[in-house]
Amino acid sequence: MTMTVECQAFGSGQTIPTQYTGEGQDISPPLTWSGIPQAAKELVLICDDPDAPTPQPWVHWVVYKIPASATGLPEDVSKASKPDAPAGALQGVNAWGRVGYGGPMPPPGHGVHHYHFKLYALDTPLEVAAGLDKDALLNAMSGHIIAEGELIGTYQR
Repeated sequence: MTMTVECQAFGSGQTIPTQYTGEGQDISPPLTWSGIPQAAKELVLICDDPDAPTPQPWVHWVVYKIPASATGLPEDVSKASKPDAPAGALQGVNAWGRVGYGGPMPPPGHGVHHYHFKLYALDTPLEVAAGLDKDALLNAMSGHIIAEGELIGTYQR
């Protein structure tokens, strides 16, 4: 099953505005989604950059334990392990070793990078603490993903 992920600030395949990057305010973009299965108990959002010159995709954002009733994430989610919105959500560690969103900041002259905002619907609530990294979160989610959706934005310096 496929869910739809959208952003009011940029469309699929479009450039992410500067305020949502490391060159701007470095705030998270506003996201909305639809098509959440009725069986979903929680949602997870992971944003990463597979074009990064690193062995693994560069992780920009890890948000989990998002209530299945949530219809999106607001702009500028606080960079706290337990953000104010959405209620109950937790954030993990990005590739910089910090909690919360870290915007695009590819190496200058490295070309266009693609930022994958991936949404997952889970069939069970995760029994996990705040501060997980992407790998630990994917391990906890294993066998529980019932739907996925994705929005891809681009950025280059």
